[in-house]
Amino acid sequence: MALDLAGELESRRGEGVSLFDRHLNSQLVQVLKTIGFDIDYVRGEGPYLYDAAGLRYLDLLSGFGVFAVGRSHPTVIAALEQVLTAHLPNLVQLDVSLLAGLLAERLVARMPDLEKVFFCNSGAEAVEAAIKFSRTATGRSRVVYCDHAFHGLTYGALSLNGDEVFRKGFAPFLGDCVRVPFNDVPALERALAGGDVAAFIFEPIQGKGVNVPDNGYLAAAQDLCRKHRTLLIADEIQTGIGRTGRFLACEHWAVEPDMVLLAKALSGGFVPVGAVVMRREIFNRMFDRMDRAVVHGSTFARNDLAMAAGLATLSVLDDERLIERTAELGERLIAALRRRFAGDSLVREVRGKGMMIGLEFGPPDEIRLKAAYALMEKASRGLFCQLLLMPLLRRHRILAQVAGPNMPVIKLLPSLVIGEADLTWIEDALADVIGEAHKLGSMWDLGRMLVSQAAKARAGAI
Repeated sequence: MALDLAGELESRRGEGVSLFDRHLNSQLVQVLKTIGFDIDYVRGEGPYLYDAAGLRYLDLLSGFGVFAVGRSHPTVIAALEQVLTAHLPNLVQLDVSLLAGLLAERLVARMPDLEKVFFCNSGAEAVEAAIKFSRTATGRSRVVYCDHAFHGLTYGALSLNGDEVFRKGFAPFLGDCVRVPFNDVPALERALAGGDVAAFIFEPIQGKGVNVPDNGYLAAAQDLCRKHRTLLIADEIQTGIGRTGRFLACEHWAVEPDMVLLAKALSGGFVPVGAVVMRREIFNRMFDRMDRAVVHGSTFARNDLAMAAGLATLSVLDDERLIERTAELGERLIAALRRRFAGDSLVREVRGKGMMIGLEFGPPDEIRLKAAYALMEKASRGLFCQLLLMPLLRRHRILAQVAGPNMPVIKLLPSLVIGEADLTWIEDALADVIGEAHKLGSMWDLGRMLVSQAAKARAGAI
């Protein structure tokens, strides 16, 4: 009997939370229920999500940046349908893939100094591969990374993760990994001075916190890496594929990395894919003999669906001029938010590039609110931001996220296909919830309740 997937989804609609609670991550279910994010989404299209009641939501989370070209883009769907009906000789393994060759050709055409591509399944896999390539190419083992970096959660990537929340309980990590402060040229110079560093890996704009580098930082980092013969690795897993108004965020600072890591948006929102794009000599140091032709790889890395999704995504970027459009609309949105919140005592800074935007918050000037704010931040740094996100979702149907653990920063990561009306939607909704936060009311009462619950949970754990 054939699987009637549509019928099963319809007959069991509304069971998602209970099934997830029973068989997957119960703690995630509790988090979603506590903050009111347990919504039954049933459809996604473009920059929007729709719930079971037909209400439309603006998705500023975008699957952590996966849906750059929006959800259910017809060009990507058409490409995948062609692959599914073509009966291609997929994953022969002892063979080469024409689709992989085509996607690699399209990628290196956008990065003239880089000539070789290694495909994998995810951003974390791209980071793992980059560690191996850099060590093999240089004969060195040390890798330098930055405070607040993410890079992924598999063991090699986690060894380069600059946030202790993700690292706690998982030590020991990969050896010879050295952390330096982001935006600190002297610290990087000291780390590279010994001449034993294989690579410096960085996010041009850090995803955790939406931290934008000073104008001279990345150029100085490039000069130091060239001086000490250290490879420069740009983690563009979230910032790449047009997210910041350039194909690569590095382009904003005229930086030319030795390796570029891509994933997320390259998938078109359908099929996991990752890529390491690099200089030919780096690639050839790993794959240097016929008996080492398969010394590194991944079973599903060059699968036809992933390659087709990548090709379709690049086509959409060009056909719809999404990169240029992102630069224009992103600049307008950032400027509008800066104007709207200029002088607002809660908003410390609006920063970012393109459709990667962070709003950082701090203690209010109002005496009556200072104690309440301090209580929130003492219980959990960033809790105030979560309190803003709850009415943003429930009252204005905008889904967004806190930019990282223990960070008083809200992150906006919309699809690149949002329209003019969506910019107004974002600006007005944020103005409403931030304006409401200046009044003592239900939001602060909820915050105190969450603080109380957290205290009881900690006491129970002890």
